[in-house]
This record gives sequence, structure tokens and C-alpha cells, in this order.
Amino acid sequence: MKVALTIAGSDSCGGAGIQADLKTFGALGVYGMSVITAVTAQNSKAVLGVREMDAAFVREQIDCLFEDIRIDAVKIGMVSNIEIIDVIGECLKKNRAANIVVDPVMVSKSGYPLLRPEAVNELIKVLFPLAEVVTPNLAEAELITGDKIENTGQMERAAVKIYRLGGAKVIVKGGHLTEGAADVYYDGREFRHFKGTRIENKNTHGTGCTFSSAIAAFLARGCPLDQAVGRAKEYVSGAIRNSLKLGGGTDLINHFYHLGQVP
Repeated sequence: MKVALTIAGSDSCGGAGIQADLKTFGALGVYGMSVITAVTAQNSKAVLGVREMDAAFVREQIDCLFEDIRIDAVKIGMVSNIEIIDVIGECLKKNRAANIVVDPVMVSKSGYPLLRPEAVNELIKVLFPLAEVVTPNLAEAELITGDKIENTGQMERAAVKIYRLGGAKVIVKGGHLTEGAADVYYDGREFRHFKGTRIENKNTHGTGCTFSSAIAAFLARGCPLDQAVGRAKEYVSGAIRNSLKLGGGTDLINHFYHLGQVP
């Protein structure tokens, strides 16, 4: 069985972070493992607090897995601070990790900061060059490039800028654009637009985590990257359409909709 590792923060609500990643891996037929970088207190309404792991313990979590198990893909999500970023970079290089998907998680949907401001440049410098693909949303792409993004042309320019920061292929997610739900993919030579039908609801908690972990799952299974992106987008769209109302805030996407496990 193929194996995927998620290195990210824990979401106590289960809709995003480590929990969303592991659900996605399982739903897509990949054995999921995890390294926790932070623990959050959150529900469907907001993130209420964050406790970061000690960087040395993050190293211990990563190294013990690579020493024992073949890992076919790695997804990196919330990484919090410079020390954790540096440890992740060192461990992945040392263990020659492949099929790395970096989701540059910076702020929660409720506005809670999940990456320290001083760590943004370290994330770019250390982890982007290791990645097969980087998957920023519009807000993250704006922060990384310093440019305002309001249309697909600006998404393409942002993708080129991000590609030049480390050589990883780039997917700028366009779900928040009013003109459509297209994601822009750039491989260093050409663009490809992955178009989807806009789903007019607020059920988007965990979509970024789920999308990036779905790409990692399909890469682990041997799919070419462009095929992995297309299949991941289809999977996430279905999870949004079949979302679950469990609390008083944002509805949670249904990771197992296609397995018939939730009526």
C-alpha cells in the first residue's frame, strides 16, 4: 500500500489540518501518517488558541518514520515558526523525501494567524525549493508576491513569481475570485487552468488542506502531477457539495462523501 505523510497542525474540530489530511489519505486509498507541528483549540466558528510543538520533537517525529517506513509523498501544512521550518527542511533533505506538496498555511479562515510573520521568508527559502508543487490560495499568493490578485491574469503573474522563488510548480487557487473557481497551474513553461463550478455556500473550512493532501495522495499512487491536481479538484468539489452541518459556524466538508459512509 502507498504511504503519505502529513506534517501539519492539529485541528480539534476535525475539518482541517492533520485530521483533514488523514481523512483525505484514507478516502483516496493511501495509508496516512502524521507529524504534528502545533495543536489548535478550534471549532466550526473560530480558532481560539495555538500551542506549537518543540522543534526538536518535530525532528524526532519525522526521523523515526523515515527510518522505518517507505514514504511515497509528503504534504506540509501549518509550520508555525522558523525553528520548525528549518527542522522540516533538514529532515526532508536528509531522508531524500519525494513528492512534497507545500500548502503555505498562513491565516485561518476566521483570521487567526497560523504562521509567525517573521517566518514567511524562511518558509519560502527553505521549503519551496524542496517541493514538487506549492498550493497557495489568493491571500497567501498576495502575501508571498506582494501583489494584489483580482483576476486570472494576475493569478498567472503570481504563479510565475512564486515559481521563481524555488523552482517548484505552482497552483494558485482561485476559489475566492468572483469570476469563477478556476485554479491556475504553472510548471515553469506553460499554464493550465483547472476550472470548476462555483459552489455558492460557505462550506470551505479545510478545503485548502484537503486539496493539497489529495494531490499528495494521488502523487503517492503514481499519478503525474497535472492528473493529480485535476483529480484532487474533483474530489474537493464533491466534498464541498456534500458538506456536513455539525456546529454553529462554517459547515464542514465531507471527506467520505464518495464512499457512502455518511447518509
